[in-house]
Amino acid sequence: MKAKMRQTILLVALLTAGFATACSDTETRALTPGLDTTASPNLKPSRNEPKASWNQRAAAAYLDQREEWWMGWPQAERDHHTFCVSCHTAVPYALSRPELRVALAEAGPSSAERKLIEDVKERVRLWNEIGPFYTDEGYGVHKATESRGTEAVLNALILSSYDSQNGRLSDETRAAFNIMWAQQLTNGSNKGAWPWLQFDLKPWEANESPYFGATLAAAAVGLAPQNYRAAPEIQANLKTLENYLDREYRAQSTVNRVLLLYAGAKWPGFLAPERRQSIVKEVLSKQREDGGWSLPSLAGTWRGWSLASFLTTWKRTDGTPEETQSDGYATGLVTYTLELSGVSPENVQLQRGLSWLERNQNRQEGFWTGYSLNKRREPSSNVGRFMSDAATAYAVLALTESNRN
Repeated sequence: MKAKMRQTILLVALLTAGFATACSDTETRALTPGLDTTASPNLKPSRNEPKASWNQRAAAAYLDQREEWWMGWPQAERDHHTFCVSCHTAVPYALSRPELRVALAEAGPSSAERKLIEDVKERVRLWNEIGPFYTDEGYGVHKATESRGTEAVLNALILSSYDSQNGRLSDETRAAFNIMWAQQLTNGSNKGAWPWLQFDLKPWEANESPYFGATLAAAAVGLAPQNYRAAPEIQANLKTLENYLDREYRAQSTVNRVLLLYAGAKWPGFLAPERRQSIVKEVLSKQREDGGWSLPSLAGTWRGWSLASFLTTWKRTDGTPEETQSDGYATGLVTYTLELSGVSPENVQLQRGLSWLERNQNRQEGFWTGYSLNKRREPSSNVGRFMSDAATAYAVLALTESNRN
């Protein structure tokens, strides 16, 4: 009994210390005049936050160079002279680069854009004969199935996003959607989602990542032109997807909820107004003192919680502490999604997020910095730039959307 009592006391102490640490920024804002971003709707940005511009052309050059490198990297190579479509580099690039093309008045897609789209179309055309991104033999049990589910969603999202620019659903995109629905799970705890790559790599290839994948599938449907979401043959699939996203919502991290908010912005009527407002409120409450957001503060959940896992909550798998400062990926993704979701351009917290992005671009090289949730990486290395690739893409989306408004 005494031993159990001591364990309970220790657990309470640890929880108290953890919550005190997690809440310290909020408490600091509340006690510091001019910095509390949640208490007053009339809050004005700090005088210490000078307005700055950002370098669109440098951002485009960075994204193009990184996508070209990824497509030529031997480890990304797959059969039939194709390459793996990555969540960190290729997908964000596909979503963001067309926005810069418009902003820079470029005549057409960049070379890297054309290669990426052709690669995705080729893998869709050869779906029944081409190998998965990862095989069971080379990477472990279920990896082929997980690869197929993941790729099916990413292919549909990329092609649907490109079709949304010209208002016509292409035959290749329709085929990609057919493949995606064929991969959708029809039973089990993840019914309605897709088999998803599990490499214990947060936030895109971990236990909670099937929800991430399902939000991308919903976004792909919402982006598809010619009212594809009304097609009679997919209504059962859509209902199963909606049920999954609703059923699993309470267990999700804030960053997954942000992605649900993104999907709702792309798919009108998909997200109930009450849920939209709840996510917006949750996200705004996690803004940091400097106006940005930090990915670790958005990525945690209580799923599978234990005392042992709690003790390593603020450490990465290599034992190094998480980077807790504001970062480009979290700030770009959150700010962009808030813009799409109807938050007023006059909202002070939104303005401060955009100001953070303007101030924190590396204007010479064009990128915004992101940090791995999994291990400390050399930031100037190619692999070490993966999170910065995603950060740059979402920062670009947020800032170009702001310019449009």
